[in-house]
This record gives sequence, structure tokens and C-alpha cells, in this order.
Amino acid sequence: MNPISDDTWLQEPPQPYNAAVDFIDGNIKAGRANKTAIIDDTGEHTYAQLATRVNQAGNALKALGCEPESRVAMIMHDSIDFPAVFWGAIKAGIVPVAINTLLTPEQYAHILGDSRAKVIVVSAPLLPTIQPLLNDLPLVKTVIVAGDPGAAVSLDSRLDDASTDLEAATTSSDDIAFWLYSSGSTGNPKGAPHLHRNIRATADLYGLPVLGIAEDDVVFSAAKLFFAYGLGNAMTFPLAVGATAVLMAERPTPDACMQRITEHDVSIFFGVPTLFGAMLADPEIAADKISTRLRRCVSAGEALPENIGNTWESRFPGVPILDGIGSTEMLHIFLSNHPDDYRYGTSGKPVPGYSARLVDELGNQVAAGEIGDLHVAGPSACQGYWNQRGKSLQTFLGPWTVTGDKYFVDDDGYYIYCGRGDDMFKVSGNWVSPFEVESALITHPGVLEAAVVPHDDGDGLLKPKAFVILNDGVDQTDADFDSIKNHVQGILSPWKYPRWIDYVSELPKTATGKIQRFKLRQS
Repeated sequence: MNPISDDTWLQEPPQPYNAAVDFIDGNIKAGRANKTAIIDDTGEHTYAQLATRVNQAGNALKALGCEPESRVAMIMHDSIDFPAVFWGAIKAGIVPVAINTLLTPEQYAHILGDSRAKVIVVSAPLLPTIQPLLNDLPLVKTVIVAGDPGAAVSLDSRLDDASTDLEAATTSSDDIAFWLYSSGSTGNPKGAPHLHRNIRATADLYGLPVLGIAEDDVVFSAAKLFFAYGLGNAMTFPLAVGATAVLMAERPTPDACMQRITEHDVSIFFGVPTLFGAMLADPEIAADKISTRLRRCVSAGEALPENIGNTWESRFPGVPILDGIGSTEMLHIFLSNHPDDYRYGTSGKPVPGYSARLVDELGNQVAAGEIGDLHVAGPSACQGYWNQRGKSLQTFLGPWTVTGDKYFVDDDGYYIYCGRGDDMFKVSGNWVSPFEVESALITHPGVLEAAVVPHDDGDGLLKPKAFVILNDGVDQTDADFDSIKNHVQGILSPWKYPRWIDYVSELPKTATGKIQRFKLRQS
């Protein structure tokens, strides 16, 4: 099962090592000063302009009393300001904490207190959510507002007043570079500190050899920069090769994404399964209206149903979707399909440099073809959870990280997703994968999205129950219970079809787009 060996790990980086010097200053040394690095809602920004803004941000944070290893919370929409603050902090030896912009006040209060951030940099539209929390956050000394030059402490004015020269802090590859917070499906988010070396590892193992990103690529990620997935897509990978990244502050609707893809001749697009499905549901989104340079798409966050992958490639010939799985803990994708070796309905195979294993509840490797818990090992793993020793001991087992996902491997070595460990259930003694039933449901012509959970049949036995969102223009007479049930029965084993169907307008999801099935189990 792809066992660990010494040659799966990257060579030791040179010491000292500062990731900002590598990814920001490295592009200037490579002669890309005048090349466009970032295109955001305000316009184009060259690598020289980005490097200057990074230096100003680092100096501005130092002027506010931020010392090496102190934390700076970032609650920021995607724009040039995000990479400026993120890399400026890292270059100065300060630790940026990138935080989801879609959380509740209670979750923000938890993260800001848990991280012990001294400074918060917040986008102006999000300030009203943060402001009421400040009286209960005594460690926070300053709140900097991005995108509002008239704010009492504005990011623009702080950058304007800061020096454009910044000497990089003397850090090692094993120093903490930044934090992300794992959203999980339940409970408060968990802090995941990542090292300087982790950033380079994802670029060297996935970005270049698997994704195949190159200097002339223009990339656009629907997943935002505060996600581990988006951070790699729109920052790490393009900066690693001197490519151009398109950033968008607004919510990633199909129309908004298509506008950026076509307007900027995007060549690599990163999405999530629900977004690809929504784009396919719109007949106006067609091959003759999309960027002619688009050559590759990537999906992560949830497993991509086979039907969506096949339908996408039939509409956009020669533009495959490479489905993969990653995590906040591992920073980016560690199982993936490859441009020259992909199979829809699977998560592909381990990215070279990562090792994977499937084990049972006792930690023993499962037999070929059997479902097991996925563990992964590789050089981008975080250093445990902050202030969560119990959960760290359960998740990080020596070199192995417990993902919480159930998989099996087919005869050709492709990993087949079955669901989260706590979502799986048995019917008549047989395992049922909610994802498998959901994938069958959405092949019904009337179904847009679906979620499946176990439900008590009244005799103490569990059976599948489905929650279904219908396509626009479809009502329950077109997609009634018998129609959907018979459709699924024609695809799956007889015990897997849903015994009940609830028609809903939306499904509960995390901010990263993962279905929160535990909430449906409670309904």
C-alpha cells in the first residue's frame, strides 16, 4: 500500500531558509520583475510591485510591535493585499494566521483567542463582524482594515508609510511559517501550524510534476486563499514557477467564475464538485464561450462524482478535471489523478513523495479491495494541532496523518472514496457509502445535488435516506420518489437505494463546501 521509504521525502532544504525569500524574491532574481504576478479586482500587479508590497507589509507589522514568531490574524478577501500581508509577515519572521471569511462570530472569537494574535488584518466588509468581539480579546493590540483608505488604521496608509526594503528574518525550514484552521465537520476549528518547508514541498511534489503548472499559465481558483486548497492553487503554485494568478473577492458563482476564466484567458481552473455541477447545469456555459487556453481543471474539497467528470469533458473536450484529495493538515493534495492517468469516480493514486495506507479499526492493513481508514504520510504535514493534544495524538501517528476518510483500492491501484468515517453505515450487514449513493442520484436527469444519511426504519434497522435538490425547472412530478428509486436501483446493489426522499432547497455545508451529513442525521 505504497509503504514509506527514505526516497519518498524531499531532500533537506538549504539553511537558513525563508519561504518568502524563495517564493517572492526568487521571482525577482529570475528576471520576472515586470511580469504580471496577480490580477485582482483592482487590476494587474507585477512581480516587482508584489515584492515591494510584501516588504512594506512586513515593515508595517514590525512597526506595530510584531516580533518574530508572534501571530497576525488575516481575515481577508482575495486581493493583492492577501499575499502582501501573508508573505510580508513570513519574510519578517512573523506568523500569519489565515482565517476563513465565512465563519460565525463565535468561531472568530474562538480562533482569535486560541491563536493569541496581536494584530488583526481584516477586509473592510468583514470589520462589523469582528468589532464586537474585541473587548473580549485583550491580546489584540491593533486592527488594520484593508480596502478602506479612510479607516482609522488602514492597510493602505500603513503600507505607504513603510519602507520598501526589508531584510529577511533568519529562519530555518523547520520554523513555523503560518497557520491555517481546519474547519472539520463538527466542533470548533483546530489550528494547524505549518513549517517553511511545507510550502515548497507541495509545489515540488504536486504543483510542478502532477499539475504541470508552467510560467506562461494563468490560474484561477474558486477556492479562496484562506483554504489550504486555494492557498496552493492561487499562490504557492503560480509563485513557484512565475505564473499569473487571478484573484476574486466575491463569492464564486458559476457566472463570476466564467467571467474571470474568459476575461483573463485562464489556462488552469480550480473548483469544487458542486461548482462544476452548477456550471454544467447552465447551458450557457459552453465550450465556445470559455477561454481557448483552458487546458486543465482540478477538483478537491469533496470527491468528484464520475458523472460530473464525464459530462464536463464531453462539453469541454480535452479539458479534464483532475480530482484529488488533500487536507488542511497536509496543506494540499496527496492523492490525485494525473493528466496522463486519470479515471473519473476515483481520487487517483498517491502523489509521488507521499505514502498512503488503508487500515481497519485496529490499525491493521486491510486486504485488497476492502474498505479501510485512509492514513497518509508526506513532507507537508503540519506539526499537530495547536492546544489540542488529545486530538493531535489521535490524528498524527508518527509519520502518518489520519484523514478520517474511508477508501478502497481497485485492481488498478486507483483509490475509491467511500465517505467520511462517521458517515458510513451498514444495511443488511453490508457497508453503504453515502457518496456512492449520492453519485448515483445525481445521474437522474432531475437531480442537481443529493446527500444520503442512515435513517431508522422503525424496527431499529438503518436504511438510506436521501435529501435531494432538483434542477431548475424540475418539480416533484418529474422526479418523484418512484422515478428516483428505480433509477438508483438500476445502478447500485439492491440494498443501497434510498427508502425515503426529502426534497430540499439547500444542503448544510461547511465553509469549504463539504456536506454536513451529521446535521441531516439529526433532522
